[in-house]
Amino acid sequence: MGARGERLVLAAVSAGLALLVFLPVLGRGFVLSYDMVFAPRQSLVPDALGLGSSLPRSVPADTVIALATAVVPGDLVQQAMLLLSLFLAAYGAARLVPTEQLGTRIVAATGYAWTAYFAERLFIGHWPLLLTYACLPWIARAALSLRESEPKALARLVLACVPAVLTPPGGVLAAVTAIVLAGPRKLGRTLGLAVVLDLPWLVPTLTRDGGSLSDPAGVAAFSARAESWGPAILSVLGLGGIWNGDVVPGSRGAPMAPVLILVTVAVALAGLRPLARRWGTPPARALLSLGVLGVVLAALATLPFGEPVLSWAMGHVPGAGLLRDAQKWVVWWALPVALGFALAVEAATARLRTEPARVALVAAAALFPLLTMPDLAWGGWGKIEAVRYPEDWNAVHRVLADDDRPGDVVALPLSTFRSFAWNGHRTQLDPAPRALPETVLVDDTLRVGAEEISGEDSRMDRVRAAKSPEDLSSAGIGWILVEHGTPGQLDPRLLIGAEPVWSGDWLTLYRTPGEPVVTETGSPFPVVLANGVALLSIVAALLCLKLPVRTLSRRRNSLLRKE
Repeated sequence: MGARGERLVLAAVSAGLALLVFLPVLGRGFVLSYDMVFAPRQSLVPDALGLGSSLPRSVPADTVIALATAVVPGDLVQQAMLLLSLFLAAYGAARLVPTEQLGTRIVAATGYAWTAYFAERLFIGHWPLLLTYACLPWIARAALSLRESEPKALARLVLACVPAVLTPPGGVLAAVTAIVLAGPRKLGRTLGLAVVLDLPWLVPTLTRDGGSLSDPAGVAAFSARAESWGPAILSVLGLGGIWNGDVVPGSRGAPMAPVLILVTVAVALAGLRPLARRWGTPPARALLSLGVLGVVLAALATLPFGEPVLSWAMGHVPGAGLLRDAQKWVVWWALPVALGFALAVEAATARLRTEPARVALVAAAALFPLLTMPDLAWGGWGKIEAVRYPEDWNAVHRVLADDDRPGDVVALPLSTFRSFAWNGHRTQLDPAPRALPETVLVDDTLRVGAEEISGEDSRMDRVRAAKSPEDLSSAGIGWILVEHGTPGQLDPRLLIGAEPVWSGDWLTLYRTPGEPVVTETGSPFPVVLANGVALLSIVAALLCLKLPVRTLSRRRNSLLRKE
């Protein structure tokens, strides 16, 4: 089979895996699960650029989605993101593994794409992390090319990182992957690339008035958890261990699950020797070291002295909140496991004498992830499904879009998460900040079991203390949105004197009395400049790939002669 035919087979396998998971949600409608909230059309509000009062945790993702949904319906944008995340993860791993065997590439594809990490982050709604996960094989491939000083490798690395840098965690994951695999000789280029691409969230974080410290209580609440009878670190080694047990596939708690994890890791480690022979020892060692770092960071809070150290960092080190929900860092472990497992299978296959035996072993290895975790398929057997927003949301959107009254919107009852009957009573992030055309304040206090983690939006203190709609007006609130049919206590005093503007089965919109006291935000110039610099670097990378290498060399030589 030629190279083109092989790529077509790999693309078909990758597409098949993506459809096996997401086919049930491809009808019109939105998947609204925990942190995953898309809307028919998302507005470009200040928070989307990091100019609001909350930490820029979803910057520049909200900007990108706002621009995309201005052209394409939001549900189609969401479906494209989800499909591409699994397709690119599988196809990228298949192209990255150093082999000439198609079967080995297919084993790497299924081994990397069909994991507990992908399942748990999908069910909890962390779609930007899914895109980062999909990008890592492509980032690794481009970084290895840069390590060897191949033409246009830096441009390819820039473009490989773009989908990953939509949020701060993704930006850090992509940056460290590129830096480690490109090697110390390319540190200047990879570090500079990382800073430039991460400017859209770095600048608003560094210039934020409220600082960037986090509640130390989040360390224990969001630490890795054991998914079966084994310890938490064993779940982490199996690319699982997320803090929220409700999003863990049931198969991860099976009695045999820890044994299967140990077998997978042992086989993967055996396959790192042929990886070192084909890549060279330094890059193979760098990949393994990165994976071990991911395991250590993910399980740190469960290790001796880990929780006190992380708690201290949350309260004293700006930006240490990135270490909260530390299980996400185990993503670095996924590549050495997938590549090592695939190459170990290839080595075992070479020892078999008959072709049927070799085909059977490769097929068994490729199906192994699917058979051991079948409950990722078909939307997690119903964990996620597509639903439609009630018409109330469109009606409120129109009212706010047509009224030029100043002031922001506060969503009541005060809660970060909602549970609506129209979404099957699933836990979901309040959709108002993304579904409405104004800045919407929601209570960002998080409750995980008995733990309560303080929010990071400085304006919410005044909103929580409000006893009347006049108090809300003085806090810059021009509108009150009451969401019906969701748990939470509503203080009736906040509505006394407020003017009802629109009411339906699910939403009621009020106008606060008087003129809201709107405070001026900081200058948007640094943030706009940061986004411009990042965008220009992406455009430059695209142009570099389009220009012939010979043209670039000629221009470089011409410049050298002039000097």
